[in-house]
Amino acid sequence: MAEIKIGIIMNGVTGRMGTNQHFKRSMVAIIEQGGVDLGDGDVLMPDPILVGRNADKLKNLAETHNIERWTTDLESALDDPYNQIYFDSQTTTRRAEGIKRAIEKGKHIYCEKPTATTMEESLELARKAKEAGVKNGVVQDKLFLPGLMKLKRVIDSGFFGDILSVRMEFGYWVFEGDWQEGQRPSWNYRKEDGGGIIVDMFPHWRYVLDGLFGDVRSMTCHGETHIKERVDEKGKPYKATADDAAYATLVLDGGIVVQANSSWAVRVNRDDLLTIQVDGTEGSAVAGLRDCKVQHRVTTPKPVWNPDIENPFDFEDQWEDVPNNQLFDNGFKVQWEQFLKHVHRGDEFPWDLLEGAKGTQLSDLALQSWDERRWVDVPELKL
Repeated sequence: MAEIKIGIIMNGVTGRMGTNQHFKRSMVAIIEQGGVDLGDGDVLMPDPILVGRNADKLKNLAETHNIERWTTDLESALDDPYNQIYFDSQTTTRRAEGIKRAIEKGKHIYCEKPTATTMEESLELARKAKEAGVKNGVVQDKLFLPGLMKLKRVIDSGFFGDILSVRMEFGYWVFEGDWQEGQRPSWNYRKEDGGGIIVDMFPHWRYVLDGLFGDVRSMTCHGETHIKERVDEKGKPYKATADDAAYATLVLDGGIVVQANSSWAVRVNRDDLLTIQVDGTEGSAVAGLRDCKVQHRVTTPKPVWNPDIENPFDFEDQWEDVPNNQLFDNGFKVQWEQFLKHVHRGDEFPWDLLEGAKGTQLSDLALQSWDERRWVDVPELKL
């Protein structure tokens, strides 16, 4: 058995998502399991170098998890031919520049989304990567959530008949930062720093909808900044200039209608922070992050509207859980393993920078729809 090492530049891993999902639960977990099994007796072993602007944070993170390599000098990491992959989970406003520099150095690209602050810049990254001949991928983690994987299984079985509509509810209350610390960084609520729930979440909704139900063809969106003032990490009040909620209606191929509500100013009274209800002619399903439940037409109750009597139905009890039937690993880790195989031996990996550009396209169009107060078409995006 041979161990094949692959150098990976990890830029921006001192942030919340970079540290927890990409470094600890993906990279460290892959190393601790003995690498990525290639199925022929060989294993692919990632060898990360942590890159960022804060030397103390990098050193502490590396030492805590027995990682030997870290630096604040991105150029030296890019110049080292041992490092084959550049990964970027910096803040959105910094990401495109880092990716461009890495492409120029011939590195394969894997990055968080949104890949850039505009569709045009996202599309430029995809074109540059293609011209340079480097392999590239974008994190599309929600497709690897157990609940959505179960929902995909239900869709592929033909359970729904004709899918009619989809209702997505996402969000939770993010504390303002005064009497309780906020759960998200303050830049998320400043438009000038790349914040806003539309630019943050609509790239997710694009790949979820495209991947599960069909291509998005048109949409309308209304955004709001419900909480006008918040308090930052240093206890200083600041004006919230970015949207913290968005209410959208989208139409997909085949006429499927989607209602998608996203909010950081909503209190949760549903099964999970994200729920997706799918209604079809033959049955319905509701998926969350980890679970999925279904109701077929033959088990659908027949309620009659009568506000003068107590409701005789326990509606929630009339759904059936979709069984696990498999082991579900961390979604970020699973996609990392697939991308590493893609780089090493060319395994299929459809979630490239063009797919990332489609996500930015949707957020751009949502902002346009809100600004112009109208429906907008979503044209097919090509290089």
